Amino acid sequence: MTRAMNPKIVIIGAGIGGLTTGAILARQGYAVTVVEAHVYPGGCAGTFYHQGYRFEAGATLAGGFYPGGPMDLVAQAAGIEGWPAHPSSEVMRVHLPDGSQVTRYGDERRWEEQRRFFGSQSEAFFRWQEQTADALWDLALRGPAWPPQSVAEGAGLLVAGGGWLGDRLRTGAGLRLPGLALDAFTPVSRHLAGASDRLRLFVDGQLLIAAQTTSAHANALYGASALDLPRRGVVHLKGGIGALGETLAAALARNGGEILFRQEATRIRVEDGRPVAVQTKKGLEIDANRVIVNLPPWNIAGLLGEEAPARLKRLPPQPLDGWGAFTVYLGVNSAVIPADLPLHHQILAGRPLGEGNSVFVSISPDWDAGRAPEGMRALTMSTHTELASWWELFQRDRPAYEARKEEMARQMVAVAQRALPGLQDAIHLCKPGTPVTFQRFTRRRWGWVGGFPQTSLFRAWPPRLMDGVWMVGDSIFPGQSTAAVALGGMRVASGVASGVVG
Repeated sequence: MTRAMNPKIVIIGAGIGGLTTGAILARQGYAVTVVEAHVYPGGCAGTFYHQGYRFEAGATLAGGFYPGGPMDLVAQAAGIEGWPAHPSSEVMRVHLPDGSQVTRYGDERRWEEQRRFFGSQSEAFFRWQEQTADALWDLALRGPAWPPQSVAEGAGLLVAGGGWLGDRLRTGAGLRLPGLALDAFTPVSRHLAGASDRLRLFVDGQLLIAAQTTSAHANALYGASALDLPRRGVVHLKGGIGALGETLAAALARNGGEILFRQEATRIRVEDGRPVAVQTKKGLEIDANRVIVNLPPWNIAGLLGEEAPARLKRLPPQPLDGWGAFTVYLGVNSAVIPADLPLHHQILAGRPLGEGNSVFVSISPDWDAGRAPEGMRALTMSTHTELASWWELFQRDRPAYEARKEEMARQMVAVAQRALPGLQDAIHLCKPGTPVTFQRFTRRRWGWVGGFPQTSLFRAWPPRLMDGVWMVGDSIFPGQSTAAVALGGMRVASGVASGVVG
């Protein structure tokens, strides 16, 4: 077992949360080493190469790039001068089963579009959604720790909440405070009473990709914020979503930190209740007095073994209500893609959502020539899928597993043709992936993606798991999306640097 003596903070996983945390801490003078099992940064928001294409592995939609927004704050804290980002106001197109197509705009055009498709009576829902989201994003950007894990964090939450409350009272928005309090304990569906089936399906489809659940179960506060992504500075990144990880990795290196690729962490060694080292599959042992893990709780339980705290030991064998993703990576003739077509599409084929009935399609920009061979474009398609059945087939009946994989890919291409007529005949490359595939490339146990469904304000895990061991990523507040995970990384960096606990 070789041994590296210098680093004191070791981060396991070079996803957006881990890289954000590491770049900020390194800029503050801490010795930071990131160990990453793969050969590139980004994790679930990575971009991989295959036969001349750069495909987005999981996440494809990047938001939070507005002045004072999450990615602006991350850039300031990590010393990043700018992101390789191209703003987009025509964020996505949603295709409903009746053939209608609703474009989600990031500017004022959204109101006319919503009235046109859902009627003037829908305006009350969208007014509630935007006003609630404004309030919640305003609070989140003040940096409160949720749930608080120390007296200092509790005091910080009170200070941030007090300032937020004072601002709302001064601006007249305080009249909505009773409604916000009620929304903290009720689902989004409370605001859809009497709504049309078309509006309900639209909202459910959007919530599924942003909150991992539908309106009957999504907490109203979380749900309003999740539905707000098109207004939150959505961009297209040169090189794909992986440009986020690459930019953060470069900042980490500039700030004095390092990333060790092809180093899969296998154990967090603990002595006297605190971490002392991280061990890797290749036999490297890195001294650490703080360990930050950019992986789900199930992975962390395995890394700690018998030293894991009680909450990790009580985890069920698999996530009980989480999702996996079935993905299809396509290389297609660019002639099938109209010049003015939005680059993100959600196609809703009907209920139940997921399992191919809800397909999200992202297309590489025509101006980003490095994403595909000349005359071609790269497409990433995904649908939510249940985890257990894929693993059962993979482990017990491999031919049936392969057959289901091919059938699901065919089904998704057929659904996607509603947005891209002629897609089937334009395909030059088709590479499907299951939750089994996702576990292999991201190391997330069971291929679980998206974090916990946002059903409750109390669903998010607190980031400090035990003295010296922290979790970052989509399992902590504020949850899913690259912007939310980056905010969580800022919170963990602040907690580790403060030295108050852990």
